[in-house]
Amino acid sequence: MSHDLAPLLEYTLLDPLATTRDVAKLAEDAHALGVPTICVPPHLLHAVAESELTVATVCGFPHGTHHPLIKATEARFAVQNGATHIDLVPNLGAISSGDMNQLLSEIVAVREAITDHVTLKVILETAAFPEEKIVMAAQIAEKAGADYVKTSTGFHPAGGATVEAVRLLAQTVRIPIKASGGIRTVEMSRELIAAGASRLGVSRPRDILA
Repeated sequence: MSHDLAPLLEYTLLDPLATTRDVAKLAEDAHALGVPTICVPPHLLHAVAESELTVATVCGFPHGTHHPLIKATEARFAVQNGATHIDLVPNLGAISSGDMNQLLSEIVAVREAITDHVTLKVILETAAFPEEKIVMAAQIAEKAGADYVKTSTGFHPAGGATVEAVRLLAQTVRIPIKASGGIRTVEMSRELIAAGASRLGVSRPRDILA
């Protein structure tokens, strides 16, 4: 049995075809499984407004190409509509080019747009970058006030979470790590946790908790 993993999971539904009914069902299933956190699209936050679960949503998703002011506004709106966790996709081009000042200013803009009690996770899309870029971006995220660094959106063609990326992040920053993208087995879940992850974003929690 792997029910000990349930408190570490974020049950995630970010399918662009998801409906209000889908998100409401997600919340019901998460509660039944003992999963404390759900992650849903920002336009469907109203469907879980009365939920007792921790509610996360995304910002700048999935490619990070929104203007920083749009991201800040999106994050503020999400908090006003019940989100207490924001998973931000930063400017991935800034990471690729090494423009860490641009990356820093964008994350700070989002951090300042939301209250201190809101958890900010910065998605680094680790599968898309070499180690030196991941290290620099993670350090900038921590400096900018992120509460977590997160491996992946789960939508990038380069792939999702890996044990190696989580281990590298654990060696780089002092803030917690959320692994996400392609986590479908209990074995992989435990490997990621052993490497340093403290949260796992998953779309099929039953496969892990069976």
